[in-house]
Amino acid sequence: MRRREFIALLGGAAAAWPVAARAQQGKVWQVGFLRYATPNAAHLEAFRHGLRDLGYTEGLNLIIEERYASGVYDRLPTLIAELIALKSDVIVIDGTTTAKAVQIATNSVPIVFTLAADPVADGLAVSMSRPGGNFTGLTFSVGYELAGKRVDLLKEVVPGVSRVAVLANPANPTNAAYLASARTSSATLGLQIEPFEVPAASDLSNAFSIMMKWQANGLITLNDAMFFSQRDRISELAASSGLPAIYPESEFVRAGGLMAYGPRLSDLFQRAASYVDRILKGARPADLPIEQPTKFELVFNLKSAKALGLTIPESFLIRADEVIE
Repeated sequence: MRRREFIALLGGAAAAWPVAARAQQGKVWQVGFLRYATPNAAHLEAFRHGLRDLGYTEGLNLIIEERYASGVYDRLPTLIAELIALKSDVIVIDGTTTAKAVQIATNSVPIVFTLAADPVADGLAVSMSRPGGNFTGLTFSVGYELAGKRVDLLKEVVPGVSRVAVLANPANPTNAAYLASARTSSATLGLQIEPFEVPAASDLSNAFSIMMKWQANGLITLNDAMFFSQRDRISELAASSGLPAIYPESEFVRAGGLMAYGPRLSDLFQRAASYVDRILKGARPADLPIEQPTKFELVFNLKSAKALGLTIPESFLIRADEVIE
């Protein structure tokens, strides 16, 4: 055999090796990863880490197809259709808004949600112990009561707060339940509360202008992927408006927001890997109990507090799981 032909043959064999290796491993699983929000490297890496711990290696026995709507609801149907057309063995999604869009598209592809609010109340599952359909996974909270808890925390940190603005995306089906929880706590504390709807990121500045005309002196944001995607902008607007604010995710605080109370999202995405593993091994989503978070973290940005002229009680800082200075 001529030297040139031998080198070509050797190169071809090397190129074919990954395919041969995958063939020896058996099936290559196709996992969709769909988020209504923008990409978040920490959350995706947590999910990948969970899968690696369970014996999955991308390019060997696993392919992860990522899709992101970047907070634009109208993009979801197209992205869902793409992942279904790729014959995904299971699709991992974020919260309730995405789940409701997926529900319209398929009742057969296994779906693992990571940030659902109340799957039973929202029609995604028959019960927490036996979901009964093609959805299962993890919730972001225990029902909708966390919105009320955030109002309580805001009042504790800022005793003088009296008029609380609420950022709400009208496209989010969880708004009414979260707002009801916030209203209940506000009434108990004697606070006025008013929702300000923000259907698109371009409406944020105007919403803050209107809430300042309403004389808001406190702010909470409802759970929403568009808000999460715009956390830098929202934190900046709250700071420039002089509004003490509390958020559902600690990522807002790391972006300069005052405080947050909720579960650690990376933990939920890592736990989602165990659901994917069980489904790929033959379990049905209908039979896999839905998990609720057992730990909620309180995160506080001391620099932001000083910029707002707030004196934070030492007892509150001691309770915080993380204080960013």
